[in-house]
Amino acid sequence: MLLATTQVEDFDRFLEVFSTKGADKRRQHGSKGATVFRDPTEADRVWVAFDWDEQGWQSFVSDPDVPPILKEAGHKDKPQAAQLARSIDA
Repeated sequence: MLLATTQVEDFDRFLEVFSTKGADKRRQHGSKGATVFRDPTEADRVWVAFDWDEQGWQSFVSDPDVPPILKEAGHKDKPQAAQLARSIDA
C-alpha cells in the first residue's frame, strides 16, 4: 500500500483522467487499484491510497509517458508519496 498526495486544478478533470489514462498507465507498472480522497481542508488537494509497492511507484514516476498524463489531469505539482512513519498491527 502506498499513500500519495497532490494538488489539482479541477477535481472532476483530475478524476476523469486518473480513472482512464492514468489507470491504464498505473496498471502497466503493477498498480492493483487506488482509492481517492478529497482533502477536507484544502479544496484543491487529493490523497490517494494505492494498492502498489514502492518499486512499482518508482517505475511509474520515472516513466517518460507519465508527465503528459499528469499535466492533462491538471496536477499543480508532482504527486508525492507520504513518508512511512510506522506500521502497527490492528
